[in-house]
Amino acid sequence: MAKLAKVSPSTVSRVIHNSPRISDQTKNRVREAMKSLGYHPNAAARSLVRGETKTIGLIIPNSENDLFFRPFFIMAMRGISIEAQKQGYNIMYAFSTSQPEEVEFLQRFVQRSLVDGIILMAARQHDSCMEYLESREVPYAVIGHPGHEYPNAMWVDNDNFKAMYDVTATLFGLGLRRIAFLGGVPEMSVTRDRLRGYKEAFTTHEIDIDQELIHTSSGFQEEDGYQGAKELLKKAAPEAFAAADDLLALGALQYMEEENIRLPIIGFNNTIKGSIQHPTLSSVDILPDQLGIQAAELLIKRLKNEPLSTNFRIVDTCLIERETTLFFR
Repeated sequence: MAKLAKVSPSTVSRVIHNSPRISDQTKNRVREAMKSLGYHPNAAARSLVRGETKTIGLIIPNSENDLFFRPFFIMAMRGISIEAQKQGYNIMYAFSTSQPEEVEFLQRFVQRSLVDGIILMAARQHDSCMEYLESREVPYAVIGHPGHEYPNAMWVDNDNFKAMYDVTATLFGLGLRRIAFLGGVPEMSVTRDRLRGYKEAFTTHEIDIDQELIHTSSGFQEEDGYQGAKELLKKAAPEAFAAADDLLALGALQYMEEENIRLPIIGFNNTIKGSIQHPTLSSVDILPDQLGIQAAELLIKRLKNEPLSTNFRIVDTCLIERETTLFFR
């Protein structure tokens, strides 16, 4: 290749590593020689030399079978993949059903030097994954607010407090007072932050909160919403629902349809299913693809030792009203 390009072998090596010391004219000549000979740099060998893999590990707290029932993860993964590809990084995925399993995958990634950094798709209280990564000083970013336990963590999130505050205030604006909170896993930051926003809306509007109106579940599936709505309607007589996820809202709608009940309800995530079912579901669009893009961008900047003005990013949300609230106006 050096002979064909009429340069020294060391110049070829510098072109492969895109050295700024080589002129564009020489680079083009060497690359033409590489192309004509069908040469491609060995990524694995280069990684060994540089001590990097150009790979990001992604831990998804869902089994691969359940993944398509949680559109949030698919959209966030799409955003991460777009930014990683743009920056020349690959993605290595792991699907898990429990925190201990997530930590096992992290240990495998880290101990075998398979990745340069990690993106976690959820934040929890007393998070075993973040504790492990911090103990090993592995660069990572998390989608979700990690809380004060992890002040040095890089994270990306929506302002879930304000988003749920606005949802609850919108339902108050319909002249309703007994708004039920239908939440998911209470240990997850997204549930905690949205519950705080819900409560603050009651305080600001000077309305007493009936604790019987608050329900959290062990998951975010439609079945969780179905059972939650069933319990709330039997014991608390809500006038409307503020659901922390579209799937919870869709489950609640299913139960209400079976019981011939019609109440206003707003969900989160602006899923396609919610937008096409009857009645169409009012929902907060949290822009999950942007959450993924921003998480990948933060982590890659850290991996490249580029300066960061902050260690977090906040992505906007937008309430999209459809029939489950417009019908009651």
